[in-house]
Amino acid sequence: MFDIGFLELLILGVVGLLVLGPERLPKAARTVGLWVGKIKRTVSSMQREISSQLEAEELRQKLKEQQSKLDESLDRAKRDVESIAKPYTSSTPSRHSDERAEPDSTADDAPPRPAAARLDDALASAQQPDEPTSSERPSPPDDDKKDAASR
Repeated sequence: MFDIGFLELLILGVVGLLVLGPERLPKAARTVGLWVGKIKRTVSSMQREISSQLEAEELRQKLKEQQSKLDESLDRAKRDVESIAKPYTSSTPSRHSDERAEPDSTADDAPPRPAAARLDDALASAQQPDEPTSSERPSPPDDDKKDAASR
């Protein structure tokens, strides 16, 4: 803090002894020591608080950067999934067209659905088990037809 050597302290001690006298010098030295200690503690606490605020600001900045990176990668993943799901939803007719009313590409006046809704629909249709269509379902055997064929 201050560049005070031994010689300067010795001169201050001699002057203080001459001015204050031997009775009041120890009390004055103790008081000065207490004030210097308080000042040092105050300065060090301020330095700690400033450094903690700087660290907190640095952490906020890093968190903000990581959040933007996460948002960017999430958007990229959504676009990838949408690009994969889009050919399946547009080229093949929906099995559940009566359950969901999706705007088809021929309706020019209807606004396009948001990407999140299309993504949710694509994921929902991918998670549903494949149901056989009416042409793929085996028809129940007709006992009369079997009997007639066996005769």
